[in-house]
Amino acid sequence: MDTKELIKKVRRIEIKTRRLSNHIFSGEYHSSFKGRGMAFSEVRKYEAGDDIRSIDWNVTAKLNEPYIKVFEEERELTFMLLVDVSGSESFGSRVQLKREMITEICATLAFSAIQNNDKVGIIFFSDQIEQYIPPKKGKSHILRIIRELIELEPKSSKTDLGEALRFFSGIQKKKAIAFVLSDFMGDNYNQPLKIMAQKHDVTGIRIYDPREEELPNLGILPLQDPETGHVHWVNTGSKALRKKLKKQFDENFGYFKNSFSKSGSGQLSIRIDESYPAKLLGYFKQKSAR
Repeated sequence: MDTKELIKKVRRIEIKTRRLSNHIFSGEYHSSFKGRGMAFSEVRKYEAGDDIRSIDWNVTAKLNEPYIKVFEEERELTFMLLVDVSGSESFGSRVQLKREMITEICATLAFSAIQNNDKVGIIFFSDQIEQYIPPKKGKSHILRIIRELIELEPKSSKTDLGEALRFFSGIQKKKAIAFVLSDFMGDNYNQPLKIMAQKHDVTGIRIYDPREEELPNLGILPLQDPETGHVHWVNTGSKALRKKLKKQFDENFGYFKNSFSKSGSGQLSIRIDESYPAKLLGYFKQKSAR
């Protein structure tokens, strides 16, 4: 992709996702993720109904009338995106590729985070750490993240989600909000997820294609494994084959649900022909209501 085309694509994604974050997610994001605590802001005169435990006795004694301490939530948080860029994310049978939807979701979340004065960072992973961009604030930083989401070419096409979670736990010492975006086609991340979730607010967003859930009967076709590159001729009319693939899909989905539930982490699944804004908004509302 040449520079001019890249800039246009970044701009299109920025316009779409900033609009979503401005009009839909800013308030929901704020109420879903709490700050680190309460920080002293100022003192003011006591009013009827105020909590007497907030009275500042030193100021009250000096001024001979009751004053209370006012606290505000410390809002600045670290927001991290962990993004699967392995070969399977380049699959898409209908509206768009899984990776394209992941890019838009990441941009929407990132713009929501910077509106709340949070720092945003990102980890790109396959079966290794492809790139790490440390958390920072500002629009130019988010645009850099979007450029990398569009342009990054991974060195490996395989996946090791456990490696990404261990890397995150190693570098992120303070509590953070972490969103993990992947198709979660694997079962090697249960233990590192538990460790990560003990300290951080973790959400898994599973992106999948309808044809991964159920292979249609299209006769004999060459199918390429996106993570190994191997091409296999398969008879999609075979009920046994379709049943086997469906079983594998269901097992991966079950492992995802159980792992995130048992670790106390949030989770949602989005099919690439569904509305991700509606899914995200529903998740935020559910989270803020807890």
